[in-house]
Amino acid sequence: MNSTPNDPDIRVHLTSNPKYLASVRGMILSLTQTIGFDVVESGHIALAVDETLTNIIRHGYGLEAGNPINLSIWLVQGEEKGIRIVIEDEARQIEPDDICGRDLEDIKPGGLGVHIIKDVMDECTFEKRDDMGMRVTLMKHLRPKKIDCTENSNTPR
Repeated sequence: MNSTPNDPDIRVHLTSNPKYLASVRGMILSLTQTIGFDVVESGHIALAVDETLTNIIRHGYGLEAGNPINLSIWLVQGEEKGIRIVIEDEARQIEPDDICGRDLEDIKPGGLGVHIIKDVMDECTFEKRDDMGMRVTLMKHLRPKKIDCTENSNTPR
């Protein structure tokens, strides 16, 4: 099968079962580090993907296992290097404007997934798909590493 420039570099088809989340996190961690993100950034991206998948399984599919979830991943090149991840499901549709985390002043466990996703990613959009389900698009730009030019007394001159 020939790919076009718009085809994702990686496609993952999984079902709505929490037992697959650790494997997806591991894949995202490895992939993002391979393309140049540091360990902390990679962890943040993996966390955002994990939170998205968890919300789909919990809220979209009501914890019902066996429903489709598709991840498409683009390794973005050029001036704006980074990673774009699109996650699509066939769960019940909700209004994108209604997708928000609970009030941060409300101190209790849970409900912070959307805040975390929006905080760690550079771009995050929620949209209804044409036929059924939802689409979440996550983007993280790879920023150039800062070089520490401070003089070290152990550095030869």
